[in-house]
Amino acid sequence: MLVLLDRDGVLNQDRADHVKTPDELVMIPRAAEAVARLNTGGHKVALVSNQSGLGRGLYDDQMFARIQEKLIAALRESGGHLDATFICPDPPWDAGPRRKPAPGMLEEAMRTFGAGARETVMIGDALRDLEAAAAVGARRILVRTGKGAATQGARLPAHVLPVEVHEDLWSAVEALEKTGPDGETDGDS
Repeated sequence: MLVLLDRDGVLNQDRADHVKTPDELVMIPRAAEAVARLNTGGHKVALVSNQSGLGRGLYDDQMFARIQEKLIAALRESGGHLDATFICPDPPWDAGPRRKPAPGMLEEAMRTFGAGARETVMIGDALRDLEAAAAVGARRILVRTGKGAATQGARLPAHVLPVEVHEDLWSAVEALEKTGPDGETDGDS
């Protein structure tokens, strides 16, 4: 199974003013351990993240690399890793086909790993994550961390349903371990 993860609000705390330095990257409890569980389970894990702070000029490529190094180190400390990272620096006012809710980054990740929609899961905290996943036909999971509770509270539109909702990445991964990528309980036909 290919598990696609948004970053801010899923792995680390979301900030309205963007994560601009390594010090501002604060991991969500048990998120790194959840990634390690996915790795141990033999799943491919890829980050698919809008990073408009780059396009807005809030930080540069070198600073993004330092922030990413901190994320990777936090995952490594828990025994986890990312198999790939896909980012889109486009600001919202100049969005290209890779910026979520457009499906470009997800399509790129699926091509990279040779994964079809039935074996791909997107875990995010925002409507744009769910919309991108719906566009490629991937299973959609909303976590209530980050923007997730507000996203759920605003009522999910019909075009992204069905969506599973879990408290955080840890509980989402627990649910994935009990089901296949299509959400069916293992052993069911």
